[in-house]
Amino acid sequence: MRLEKKATVVSTSVATVLVLIKLTVGILSGSVAILASAIDSLLDFTVSIFNYFALHKAEQDPDDKFHFGKSKLEPLAAVIEGTIISMSALFILYQAIQKITHSQPILMLQESIGVMVVSIVITAGLVWFLNYVADKTNNMVIKADALHYKTDLYTNSAVLIAIAVVYFTGFELVDPILGILISIYMIYSAYPIVKEGVLMLLDVTIEEDEIKMIKEILDNEKEINGYHYLKTRAAGSNVFISVHIVLTPDIKLYDAHLIGDKIEAKIREAFEKIEKKAHILIHLDPYDDAEMNKQEDFF
Repeated sequence: MRLEKKATVVSTSVATVLVLIKLTVGILSGSVAILASAIDSLLDFTVSIFNYFALHKAEQDPDDKFHFGKSKLEPLAAVIEGTIISMSALFILYQAIQKITHSQPILMLQESIGVMVVSIVITAGLVWFLNYVADKTNNMVIKADALHYKTDLYTNSAVLIAIAVVYFTGFELVDPILGILISIYMIYSAYPIVKEGVLMLLDVTIEEDEIKMIKEILDNEKEINGYHYLKTRAAGSNVFISVHIVLTPDIKLYDAHLIGDKIEAKIREAFEKIEKKAHILIHLDPYDDAEMNKQEDFF
């Protein structure tokens, strides 16, 4: 099982535990804050399940219906999760405003503090693990999942601080104020995830340093006379590259094919070093026809 899928299994398990303890304490204590947090954890559970199946489908080999595989499920999952984070933030913002206009006391404060402390410790461990997996794999789904639980960590911390302040001072307005601040932070944090996912779904070109890496390989290849129509796009950790290389008119087809294979191998190896899978399509030109044929290559 891929490390990314193992991460989604861990996050799903943690979300299950958090739902159970928060829901139990919330029902027994009658605390609206804890029940709201339990609902948020239930949402986390649902998202983690979705992420697991998205990664499972994304890693499947191409078939007769999906010739390029289903790797775009990764950015799609990131967009969905970023949108869910934003919607959760708007809900928290609404709840905070409602609490300011219609004040409601927090009951059974000691029990609420206890369950939030446990939630924070468990969530902090999960965030550390997901960040580790995200740094190692550069997977968008895991990045989004890590962000999701990171916002939960801040939310749980804010609830704990609010409950503690109310417990020691009786100042209940601190709860909705912190809620408003956290909701703004959640939307601010979700925006880059959604943006990156949407751009990838629209076939945005790969990073500039990665394009530079490809060009350096082509520029240093002595057996070609040039290249043009270099096009790139990404889908999750998969990179798709199309390029025309210029050879000589009298070169044998066999020799031209070997040159193309060698270039493909160099590019593929370069991307493997940054833990990405490159899919390369090289068109062999006997002369430079870049100006003659202004065509568009898409694959």
